[in-house]
Amino acid sequence: MPTAAVLPIKRFEEAKRRLAPALSIERRRLLAEAMVSDVLEALIRCAGVEHVLVVTVDPRARELALAAGAEAVSDPRAPGHNPAAAQGVRRALEAGARRVLLVPGDCPALRPADIDELLAAAPADAPSVVCVPDRHGTGTNALLLAPPAVIESSFGPGSFDRHRDAARAVGAAWVVRRPWPLLHDVDTAADLEALGAALAEDPAVAPRTRGLLAGHAPSPSRVGS
Repeated sequence: MPTAAVLPIKRFEEAKRRLAPALSIERRRLLAEAMVSDVLEALIRCAGVEHVLVVTVDPRARELALAAGAEAVSDPRAPGHNPAAAQGVRRALEAGARRVLLVPGDCPALRPADIDELLAAAPADAPSVVCVPDRHGTGTNALLLAPPAVIESSFGPGSFDRHRDAARAVGAAWVVRRPWPLLHDVDTAADLEALGAALAEDPAVAPRTRGLLAGHAPSPSRVGS
């Protein structure tokens, strides 16, 4: 089934402001770049994803997307994650996608096998929503929508319940999966600490993010190399 992945990315200099007490603006920018690069590599390497779309107005994010082999889509004028996700879904539909995976740019431990798990969880013969909650169980870190417009995304606080209710309202199958790399998004210093502990359990994942946190990051531009 033709599958597209949509990765909405805000401007890197505006990213991760809640980490300001722990990281300088330059370190936050570099962290955001490294995490996006790691996520992009996992998406590009996943054989089950035919089309990767990065929705952004950030020139550096566009550069990373194109270097990785993804399509860069202009961000809509409306601010926020959900309008960007909707823009990506529309473009995926135009390109012929029959399902869309919405993923964040701040889950750098993501692996192709985790994406395969989500794709396999979706029923083949019925509309469905596969959801990955955040580690607190209240937010949403990833959505697999089949067909792509089965529901509208509603990311943000409390979004897990909103997505569940929206899926049930249209009669779509509701499936929950919790691959550990997608539980670890990074918004706060506590999230960053939790990610560091998780990365210690699997030294093969998130090379750019791991390197940056250790003080010797490989270049984010070398996605897929």
